[in-house]
Amino acid sequence: MQSSPRTNNRFWLILIVCSLLLATLPQPVDAAPAKNVILLMTDGTSATHITLTRWYKGAPLALDSILVGGLRTYSADSIITDSAPAATAFATGHKSNSKFIGVLPENTTVPGVSAPATGDEFKPIATVLEGARLMGKSVGLVATSQVQHASPAGFSAHTPFRDRYELIAKQQVYGNIDVVFGGGRQYLLPKEQGGTRTDSLNLVEVLKQQGYPVLETRDELLKFSGKKAWGLFAPEAMMYDLDRQTLGPQEPSLAEMTAKAIETLSKNEKGFFLFVEASKVDWAAHANDPMGVISDLLAYDEAVDVALEFAKNDRNTLVIAFADHGTGGMSIGRKEFYKNYDKLPYATVLAPLKQAAFTGEGMDRVIGTDRSEFNIRIQMMQNFAVDDLTAEEIIAIQKAPRKRAFATVVGPILSKRAAIGWIYTGHTGEDLFLYAFGPNKPTGLIENTDIAKITAQSLGFILSDTSRQLFVDTAAALAALGAVSRLDLDDPNHPVLLIEKGLRRAQLPVDSNQLIIGAKTHSLPGIVVQIPKTGKVFAPQAAIDLLKAAGW
Repeated sequence: MQSSPRTNNRFWLILIVCSLLLATLPQPVDAAPAKNVILLMTDGTSATHITLTRWYKGAPLALDSILVGGLRTYSADSIITDSAPAATAFATGHKSNSKFIGVLPENTTVPGVSAPATGDEFKPIATVLEGARLMGKSVGLVATSQVQHASPAGFSAHTPFRDRYELIAKQQVYGNIDVVFGGGRQYLLPKEQGGTRTDSLNLVEVLKQQGYPVLETRDELLKFSGKKAWGLFAPEAMMYDLDRQTLGPQEPSLAEMTAKAIETLSKNEKGFFLFVEASKVDWAAHANDPMGVISDLLAYDEAVDVALEFAKNDRNTLVIAFADHGTGGMSIGRKEFYKNYDKLPYATVLAPLKQAAFTGEGMDRVIGTDRSEFNIRIQMMQNFAVDDLTAEEIIAIQKAPRKRAFATVVGPILSKRAAIGWIYTGHTGEDLFLYAFGPNKPTGLIENTDIAKITAQSLGFILSDTSRQLFVDTAAALAALGAVSRLDLDDPNHPVLLIEKGLRRAQLPVDSNQLIIGAKTHSLPGIVVQIPKTGKVFAPQAAIDLLKAAGW
């Protein structure tokens, strides 16, 4: 039976409509590997932080041109994530528990998150930085906090204790990272040399022995032209960018650190991986300090612009920008303005902010130890544009703690006058913006774990394979060689896995990349990790292979 002309017309109409619909659907991601990947993260940043910063700037942000979707942020045990499991998700592709850095969770309570296999609790897992390094690419970390803080640590260390900065510092120093720029110098130095370490190690000297220049100032950074370096520009965290410009010009900006990191890493013909964090947006939001938020979001946007310019010229670089979670629950508007929020003048919000010369933390330095009412009123009027302090506010400033915590007092004072509201001082669990540019860029609403998977796919390696190369359970592997081992904790600051087979002796110092066989020291492609809660010690497969090659 022949079809009628009307039937044929209907067929072709349906075909045309279907073709048009298919053309509008999201297309498959280009899976072609990129030579380089740059991840830029702003800690503790929600949509309102971005919106307020754009209003303050009075012009579009670099971020605006590369908005591609959204990001889900929950961890394995909470719908509101801590920074440590968030960093672990971005770096490893696995959800984990609060405070955990680069290790699998102990338990999971959030629906849809798979629990680790029995016996794999706390097991270290490879990061995208480690995977890129094994491919022969150069790798780097940049942060405005101490580099041992949760987010950079999530890409470079493995421990269920995010606050063990001395341990994290040691793992980073022995981690063969080509570029590390940020704060945190004190965690590499022993107490007798002005640091915080109790194990007598001077890791700055270890870095120098490894061939790293250790930079300490902006001028040293800008003049540097080598292929690897550590830059430790503050004992702990670096200054907010707004404060840095006046109070700490010896510190480089986030954009300058990013530019130098890219310049340095791109000398490797095989490519590079770089993680950059605007760390203190989160700290400002914890303090309910709007100027701290604006200051370092603008600095972050400048760093994003640096990365984008490189990627546009290079044409083989994937750039992804994102936040790990919200903080503070900031609102443009507060209850005092409820009756006229729909007529809230631009100047009511922006004028108090535009007149502030420092962040809340910067005001601690400006006011100093002179907590007299006269000095407080003068400094708050001249530098913070607040000339109507109440008696209660004066007393609060007089009693305020010093340094970082000072912002928790003066930040809310400015917020009140700028019609900025806050829910509280903790993290929040909403979905966040996702930004990307370059080959294999993600689109739509994705999981935080997808960042690691996309990075690994783009650079051309498989994270699970990297984990198998870097983290072997030494108990089983050594037993297969007929060797016995025990963890020597005689010096708790320097645990060592002692290995014996007959008359043969070997050592694996924990948190280092070394295997000592007899009197000879071998460098490993990864670090030795000991998990206190399980007693297990993990080492690269290369350590087992070296023992076999030595006749074990």
